[in-house]
Amino acid sequence: MLQLTVNDNNKYTVEDADGATLINGTEVRPDISKLPNGIFSVLLNGKSYTAIVERVDQTAKEIDIRVDGQLYTTSIQEPIDLLLSNMGLDLKSMQKAEPVKAPMPGLVLKVLVSPGQVVNKGDALVILEAMKMENVLKATATATVKAVKAIERTAVEKGAILIEME
Repeated sequence: MLQLTVNDNNKYTVEDADGATLINGTEVRPDISKLPNGIFSVLLNGKSYTAIVERVDQTAKEIDIRVDGQLYTTSIQEPIDLLLSNMGLDLKSMQKAEPVKAPMPGLVLKVLVSPGQVVNKGDALVILEAMKMENVLKATATATVKAVKAIERTAVEKGAILIEME
């Protein structure tokens, strides 16, 4: 059994029962075909849909799927995740926040955070200029800024730690 949460508010239970797929207890029989260009063609209840997998984050157990132009961010909880959650444990909050490193050599244009600041996934942290382009480095998870190592108007090498998180 899997628990799916779509766009942070719609929850679905997906089960396999003797070869049939049940979503919230209702049997569904989608016909899914992967096309050569990476797009999926889905037939469900007499309707045709086009789906594109845009992002897969195996660590966070998240997937972004665009269906007929509409983006759906889906988080997946497996039975062990549900068990730990029921016990009051949350693996995502227990995971160590990784430091933000320079993905390439460049010049730190602007530091957008300060130590002690809480940032959410997707928040901009640093603007790095590389190859005459501005690159916004964003938080990969909700965390607290432990230390800012980046100094504005300073060159950094690839892999240099810019922000330490906790």
